[in-house]
Amino acid sequence: MEERTGTTFAGQAVTLLGPEVKVGDKAPDFTCVKPDLSSFSLKEVEGKVKLISVVPSIDTGVCELQTVRFNKEASTLNDTVVITISCDLPFALDRFCAAKGIDNAIVVSDYNGHSFGEGYGFLMKEFMLENRGIVVIDRDDVVRYVEYVTDNGNHPDYDRALAAARELA
Repeated sequence: MEERTGTTFAGQAVTLLGPEVKVGDKAPDFTCVKPDLSSFSLKEVEGKVKLISVVPSIDTGVCELQTVRFNKEASTLNDTVVITISCDLPFALDRFCAAKGIDNAIVVSDYNGHSFGEGYGFLMKEFMLENRGIVVIDRDDVVRYVEYVTDNGNHPDYDRALAAARELA
């Protein structure tokens, strides 16, 4: 499996597993787990613009803010689905969503198989958590915006990602 460096988590250099997805690439399908333990696949939102918000764990401050922000923004995006992906257990995601009122975004777990993390190059080898970032995919499943945050303590560029999604809607 391809390995890449150049990002940090809690001050430690980490290795990202999987290919770096680039603008213009066909978006690979993936399978994650919903809070109710059913499967989620990119095919479920076929024909829509997809903004994928990737977080290491919803139990951290920046991840919480990122998830809450994109949930709020989801209601302002036309024909766009916001998907938040982490490696948190589905039960933790369910509790978090209930406590924070996350009801506009689809929140899924990549804990079982790391299909998204390995397919999109977001999986941190050292921790088996996702690297923070954003992917925007058009209606034809072509990647139109990608950000791999180089320091997981930093926020992604919300405005650029939202602008990319709005351009496609």
